[in-house]
Amino acid sequence: MNRRVFALASLATVVSAAGLSAQGLDRTRPPALGPAPALRLPSVQTATLPNRLRLAVIEMHEVPVVDISIVIDAGAVADPADLPGLATFTANMLDEGAGRRSALEISEEADFLGASLGTTAGYDVASVFLHVPKRQLRPALDLMADVVLRPTFADSEIARQRELRRTAILQQRDQPVAMANTSFPAIIFGDQHPYGRPLGGNEASTAMLSRDQVSQLYQTYYRPEHARVLVVGDVTLAEAERLVSERFGAWENGPSVVARSRAAEPAARTVYLVDKPGAAQSVIRIGNVGVARSTEDYFPLQVLNTILGGSFTSRLNQNLRETHGYTYGANSQFVMRQSAGPFQAGSSVQSSKTDSALIEFMRELRRIRDEEVPQAELDKAKAYIALGLPGNFETTQGAAAQFRELLTYGLPLEYYDSYVQRINAVTAADVQRVARRYIDIDHLAIVVVGDRSQIEAGVRALNEGPISVRDMWGQEVR
Repeated sequence: MNRRVFALASLATVVSAAGLSAQGLDRTRPPALGPAPALRLPSVQTATLPNRLRLAVIEMHEVPVVDISIVIDAGAVADPADLPGLATFTANMLDEGAGRRSALEISEEADFLGASLGTTAGYDVASVFLHVPKRQLRPALDLMADVVLRPTFADSEIARQRELRRTAILQQRDQPVAMANTSFPAIIFGDQHPYGRPLGGNEASTAMLSRDQVSQLYQTYYRPEHARVLVVGDVTLAEAERLVSERFGAWENGPSVVARSRAAEPAARTVYLVDKPGAAQSVIRIGNVGVARSTEDYFPLQVLNTILGGSFTSRLNQNLRETHGYTYGANSQFVMRQSAGPFQAGSSVQSSKTDSALIEFMRELRRIRDEEVPQAELDKAKAYIALGLPGNFETTQGAAAQFRELLTYGLPLEYYDSYVQRINAVTAADVQRVARRYIDIDHLAIVVVGDRSQIEAGVRALNEGPISVRDMWGQEVR
């Protein structure tokens, strides 16, 4: 009873104190944010092996885990023009049998070691990832070396993976978002640019995949002078250099050339309709060719995009979701790659509101160019970026992802040391300048995947440009 009386008395004291402290507060305004704390990151240590394999090490000893990434210039830019999807298929095949292990044995060994091992490829690079407890680092790194250096590319696995990919491509035809993600880059880049071709290929190229083609691409592009190794976690530079040298020091060099192509010349603003009969929603993608990751305008573009469509409180999301209720979410992004990637704004909206949603999209795209951003909105966007940055480095996997980007795009390894300062230096004039330069209103591609019979009349009435009907691959339908 005495404990209960004491607890009630204590609660009353807390409530009373809270009431007193709340006097004079303006609850209509959120509390002001203080300045972002200084971001102190561990230093990046580097070494180069005799075979020109570059190594970067970030020591993080708080938790006994290690993340290793191997990044290789063997992305989809290496695909032959008539065989899109070969680079991603090759990367996927690396862990489908390597050394003396089958695909199943590789998976079982990784599980036994408590490790996560994966392979992937994007447009610019192929990557192999390993996350492992420190005590199992040596055997896990042996497994990783087999996957990178000794893939078997068994005919049976190639046939199995080829069939899985063929099925996935067929399924895309029933997925309007996947259709939009395929047709939009094909339209703005053209099929002569690797960024305009589908990462996963198409039906024709998938049917042509063979062991010889996979082996040829592997032998040409998987070379140490085109690779970078990133080690993050409970390890020192000397230890990492020794472990990597023992497993990758004999990796041999060879000729490797990645051709760069130019995007198609931008067409005048055009609306591209991709018909999906019976679709309950329309998938909208609006944009143009943007910038490379190396752009000097990276920081103003980050602030611009946060305001336009890069956060929940962005203009596009507030307009289309909160104000009008056309969608669950609208966004925008500058996809920056080794060459200029796409700028795109998009959403999935109710079919009956397709034309209304396009009006609001175009309104916001014009407004960000024509009107200077208010100071309060600018400050909020910069705080959003600056305060969110430290969270990206909380874990070894998060830190690895951030530093892997620097290796992929050839950026200085001390890039993040001044990141917050450079964000905070962005002005409203900077935002308007890059909006006018990189959001090309007169040459936008407005791609809409939806039920043409339900949406075409309303879209045509907007007079935002001529109508062109395309298929999922971005090809004109006559």
